[in-house]
Amino acid sequence: MMISERIQHVIHALEVGAISRWLRFLPLVAAVVGLVVLYDVNAYRGFYSPEAMDAAQVARNLSQGKGFTTDFIRPFSAYLLSKHNRATQASEIPTGHPADFAQIKGPHPDLANPPVYPTVLAGLMLFWKPDFTAETRKPFWAEGGKYMRYQAEFRIALMNQLLLLAVVALTFLIARKLFDTAAAWLAAVLTLGADLLWRFSVSGQSTMLLLVIFLGMVWCLVKIEELGRSEKPPVQKLFILAIAAGVLTGAGMMTRYAFGWTIIPVILFLALFGGVRRPGLAVAAFLAFGLTVLPWIIRNLAVSGTLFGTAGYAVVEGTFAFPGSRLMQSVDPDLTSAYWVRPYLRKFMENARYILQGDLLRVGGSWLAMLFFAGLLLGLRNVSARRMRYFTMMCLGVFIIVQALGKTQYSALSPEINSENLLVLLTPLVAIFGTIFFLTLLNQMKTPSLQIRLAVIGLMVVISCQPLIASLLPPKTSPVSYPPYYPPDIQKISGWMGPDEIIMSDIPWAIAWYGDHQCTWTTINSQYEFFQFNDYVKQVRALYLTLNTLDGKLFTECLQGGVDSWGNFCLKTVAANQIPTQFPLKVAPYGLLSGLFLTDRQRWPTE
Repeated sequence: MMISERIQHVIHALEVGAISRWLRFLPLVAAVVGLVVLYDVNAYRGFYSPEAMDAAQVARNLSQGKGFTTDFIRPFSAYLLSKHNRATQASEIPTGHPADFAQIKGPHPDLANPPVYPTVLAGLMLFWKPDFTAETRKPFWAEGGKYMRYQAEFRIALMNQLLLLAVVALTFLIARKLFDTAAAWLAAVLTLGADLLWRFSVSGQSTMLLLVIFLGMVWCLVKIEELGRSEKPPVQKLFILAIAAGVLTGAGMMTRYAFGWTIIPVILFLALFGGVRRPGLAVAAFLAFGLTVLPWIIRNLAVSGTLFGTAGYAVVEGTFAFPGSRLMQSVDPDLTSAYWVRPYLRKFMENARYILQGDLLRVGGSWLAMLFFAGLLLGLRNVSARRMRYFTMMCLGVFIIVQALGKTQYSALSPEINSENLLVLLTPLVAIFGTIFFLTLLNQMKTPSLQIRLAVIGLMVVISCQPLIASLLPPKTSPVSYPPYYPPDIQKISGWMGPDEIIMSDIPWAIAWYGDHQCTWTTINSQYEFFQFNDYVKQVRALYLTLNTLDGKLFTECLQGGVDSWGNFCLKTVAANQIPTQFPLKVAPYGLLSGLFLTDRQRWPTE
């Protein structure tokens, strides 16, 4: 082919050929990339939830060949491991040999995180190795000699933002399958404009990955329902899709344990709307789900004697028997109250009230939820859409129950943006069905012209996306999550410690992540529980308390909290300069402003 013919062929492809179809998407791609850049410049914020830091430090250990281990030590985790190892290994320990039943003097097995998200983050760290140093000089990471952004966190946020774009694409595909292209575009735009999803994308949590898995599972169910209504349904394809739905649900559970309850709506949907093969499809999905999660459950049983480690006790946390984070901070808890129904019933009633009165009204991230709930009264002619709406309502009911019973102190430390928020997973489906109700109302308006119709749609989009628009406007959000997290100080105190020494702190997840050092959560009190951990589990070499404790309420937490409470300890140490006589950590550096640091000896250079 001559050069002139090749040029002519390229020109034809650019004008009317295959390339021209792709070129039409360039403005859209540019707009989306611009939105990501604008959000990261104006609204990005570093990690501020414990779950994000916890998963990230586990991922780093995994990427460095340390296995699925953690530097964030929960006293309750040490209790579970000690109890299990004493029962299984006591006879194997030589007499007089100091046994480490809590597995805390070496790599400590993680019992809190399911494996999928840390594994994905570990892959990211291997493929795109970040600098784990908190910079105070390099541009962008620091401004004016002050720390601003943590490189590893920013890269994790970029990965999650790519997953957010995948969520938008899946929303478009599902909406187009259920309705039409116009509804799909509007639903995708509203999902992209959900400020709640953007906040989750930079939070470092597993929500975006879980959303991709959830929508993939929804797509399988949509295809099963469609094929099941055909005259000659392809049996092999139906079972492949059912197995895929079960595997994806299992993968979702291995991303976040509470998501495993989604298998109930999946089985019910297949049993009701799977066609003539619906019993077999439901069984196939359940078996695939079980086989997906079984290896990890076996690992947990082998390591700790529990099915889900510390995460399996989330229902116990927050009850009147173990308020707040008391259970995770307990060295030797009394779990006899865990066998009664009353604590769980009371916890469910209290939390369900807040969900129904608050979280449920923000299920779509904006007032789009109102259109969704109003649209439930709308009759849908499309059979697939009507059945998927039933599935959405089943998921909504399950998520409300699971979220109410599974609420822990993490929800108090980071309200709304936390791993216990399951309702956010329904945002794409709420956007789809809310869009359909809006378009139905718009069709009944009988707008006089196309321009007015587009103007109404544009107004609706602007109002729905107003939270995101507001976050993009000045003033900028500070990227530093202080108080209480200031990585340069955390890395400084971690650098003073020996590699085998342990710190105790009220933000152990942050010291494990930023400081890359083993740290245990503060025990329930500063006396009996502290010494029980210090004497029988591992000797504590330093104590770091942040504004989480130092800013405690004077009367209720310090004066009425008991003579051995950490609030009272801080009041005497900071205000009266009186460290308890028997407390082993008495040396403090001068000028550390972000918290109270005590250690057993001077570890810092003198000037």
